[in-house]
Amino acid sequence: MRQTSSTRIPRGSRAIFTGVPVAVAGSIALTLTAAPAQAATADSAHRAALDASAATRGAAAERPQTVRPLTAAAAQTDAATVAALPAVAVVATQAAPATYTVARGDTVSRIAARFGLRTADVLALNGLGWSSVIYPGQVLRLTAAAASAPATPAAPAAPSGGAGSYTVQRGDTVSSIARRHGVTTNAVLSANGLGWSSIIYPGQRIAIPGAAAPAASAPAAPEAPAPTPPAAPSAGGTAYTIVAGDTISAIAKRHGVSTNAVLGANGLSASSIIYPGQTITVPTAQPSIPGLTAEQVANAQLIVRIGRELGVPDRGIAIALGTAMQESSLRNVTWGDRDSLGLFQQRPSYGWGTEAEVQDAARATRVFYGGAGDPNGARTRGLLDVPGWQNLTFTQAAQAVQISAFPDAYAKWEAPAASWLAALG
Repeated sequence: MRQTSSTRIPRGSRAIFTGVPVAVAGSIALTLTAAPAQAATADSAHRAALDASAATRGAAAERPQTVRPLTAAAAQTDAATVAALPAVAVVATQAAPATYTVARGDTVSRIAARFGLRTADVLALNGLGWSSVIYPGQVLRLTAAAASAPATPAAPAAPSGGAGSYTVQRGDTVSSIARRHGVTTNAVLSANGLGWSSIIYPGQRIAIPGAAAPAASAPAAPEAPAPTPPAAPSAGGTAYTIVAGDTISAIAKRHGVSTNAVLGANGLSASSIIYPGQTITVPTAQPSIPGLTAEQVANAQLIVRIGRELGVPDRGIAIALGTAMQESSLRNVTWGDRDSLGLFQQRPSYGWGTEAEVQDAARATRVFYGGAGDPNGARTRGLLDVPGWQNLTFTQAAQAVQISAFPDAYAKWEAPAASWLAALG
């Protein structure tokens, strides 16, 4: 009995199976469609030939196919017919190079897909985590053979004519670099093909438009940023080596201290970049002081530590603690009256430093104390620069440094500051 099949073969496959029994054609179709998309694709030239063949035989292919009993002779004939079909060309995945230099817009997953690799493997080869950031010029390993060769940033393009160059340091931002060289942030971004969301890293060389021309000799290609040598931990602190995926806040939480405490112990700011292999100091867990938050205690510890380093008497340290509490509630704030900023509300317009400098809690504390170790030199006057400060009242001594519109406000912090100092030692 003859049966008519109502199943239609997909249009892209009709030309291949014309004249082939439906049972055989269906088997071939299942075999082809079962292959994963990423494993193989049809060669474009062969696909074009198939399409042309389909066009010439379209009318015949539209007719319903019939199924006949499959005899041994028919099976032998069908097998020969299938064997004679044109082979489907397979395009191999592009071979992965040993290393790959990251371009703008790249992501780890896109790079992995381009070379038929697993994202997880690329991350593992480069010591990265799922939250890691990659940047243009960074060299990634794509094969295990490249594992012995350290990944180094590609040499940046030579600065354009009339421009200088600058090697990025820890804590730098594009805006601070631009301000230091007297150019606009947009000019630096444009000269280096960067955007507002671009990441810069220590050791990277960038062009400074309009700056003095660089020396005639070509600069050596920058090396990968070397891990910072372990800093001597502060009293009660421990050294910690950063691994891929770490953040300052995560490190601080893991060790039971505040983020500001870790930043302050290492001279870092919220915009600083850390990298695997870098060693930082993690201060010991903060003591509990009634009435003070963890952030306030961390800043009080910083003021006490620096005071001890400079040899400031206890009364001078207590004055610094009371002044910081009055000015900022012992917080390193990013706002204040007019252009006042930071722990001691120092004003850039009055020569206390740049915006970034007065928000550096450690530097701001040294500037408040003044003396021979004052980062501002003679530009500003700290507590140790005030003649006879030891003989002044608590309020008078603080006011001699701060020149506040409310000089009597410091007095209420004299007793609390003394208790904080006693608790912190």
